[in-house]
Amino acid sequence: MVLSRFWLTIFIASLLFVGYEVISGNIYSVDSLLNGKKDDPVQLSELYLDHLPKALQDSLVVAPEKTITIDRDTLNPDTTYVYANKTVRVFSGKQKSDGLLPTCKSSLFDLILPLMAYLAFFCGLMQLLIQSGAAEKLARWLSPVFVHVFPTVPKNHPSISYMTLNFAANFLGLDSAATPFGLKAMESLQTINPDKEKASDAQIMFMCLHAAGLTLIPTSIIGYRAAENAQNPADVMLPCIVTSFIGTLAALLIVGIRQRIRFGSAVLLLSIFSIVGLIAGLFWYISGLDFIEKNVFTSNLSGILLLGIILLTLVFSWKQEKRFTAAQTTIFDSFVEGAREGLQTGVKIFPYVLGMLVAISFFRNSGLFEYISQGIAIGFSQIGVSKEITDSLPVALLRPFSSGGSRGFMIDAMRQLGPDSLSGRLSCIFQCSAETTFYVIAVYFGSVQIKNTRYTLSTMLLVDFICVLAAIGVACWFF
Repeated sequence: MVLSRFWLTIFIASLLFVGYEVISGNIYSVDSLLNGKKDDPVQLSELYLDHLPKALQDSLVVAPEKTITIDRDTLNPDTTYVYANKTVRVFSGKQKSDGLLPTCKSSLFDLILPLMAYLAFFCGLMQLLIQSGAAEKLARWLSPVFVHVFPTVPKNHPSISYMTLNFAANFLGLDSAATPFGLKAMESLQTINPDKEKASDAQIMFMCLHAAGLTLIPTSIIGYRAAENAQNPADVMLPCIVTSFIGTLAALLIVGIRQRIRFGSAVLLLSIFSIVGLIAGLFWYISGLDFIEKNVFTSNLSGILLLGIILLTLVFSWKQEKRFTAAQTTIFDSFVEGAREGLQTGVKIFPYVLGMLVAISFFRNSGLFEYISQGIAIGFSQIGVSKEITDSLPVALLRPFSSGGSRGFMIDAMRQLGPDSLSGRLSCIFQCSAETTFYVIAVYFGSVQIKNTRYTLSTMLLVDFICVLAAIGVACWFF
């Protein structure tokens, strides 16, 4: 219900805002909102040649391709004049996101189809884990910990192994693997959900922990910083880990208090301190490496571990081949069966993803998001927050809506203000330490047809806000 109202609110508000902008003359054409592409130049007006200053008229007539770009300063977008068919079209700035119709197309071809391929492969592997008995063993080993965090989940339930794989994939920055594991966890938790249209306590806890996104190796962030010639691309790694760990603990405490989970368990406390020890040990090891060794380690660790998981799954399945024979199937046929289920899941979640992405894209292109973000930045500056922090806030504000959009702001902040500036580094920490909340809710709950998400959205947004505050504090402390 909350998600539905939010979707309606941003869509209707954006449409009304566009109507106002058209009437007031701030938007020349709405065609870009429907058919435009991301980073296309935005047309501001169309004039007759003799309406321009004489000097500009003369320059346009003799300019190559009758096009002139005026770059007044680096802080404002260029203004481009194109003279064709007796008129001059004036462009300035770039479109923030794909228009409504291209978003519909890209949602299928650029997002759902690749996601379906990932789902098919990893769901095939998960079917091998189930058939070979590996998932059952993993659940049995981890039940002593999960029984305290997910008290409504029966001991040794298959969902425990799926959630573990999802958390592990997030921990290692393996986004392509995390989603299939997470969807399988939601499907498994749905089998023990007494009300199939309302999110269970276990599903809410899993979603909030997943969205907190505890990350060990922020590989993509390090890659973007290297591309922007940062002096030490990996210097944000520990701040990213610390911030995401604070977000994960916040999610555990907020949901746990609401669900009346007892946190005094020795097993649970030991698990938390073990994770802290692992993070500290990793940082100690990495801090002893030189520049090239750090790059090699951070770029290869996640991939090697993923290949290791695949190898262990196949080898264990081979050793347990008798289980497949007893079930009148083979290892390969079992993989194909799981892959087929992954494809079906991809088809099921497409409408939810499409609806959310179209609304968010229109929200950005309407200009309403910019007004809101500028208002929030001004509010922060009025209470004494430094400009270096407010310059990076658009990444934090857009991150719950769009990973690609916030990534664009992050890269722009590094290019305009420098990758080694506080704003550039803080933008990277914002990008790393939170999840695309609305997309995740649409995908995960859509996959199991949950209509009432209860307090999931409000909790995830609260955790996002805590991550923003933690990121600011950690960045100011480190840098």
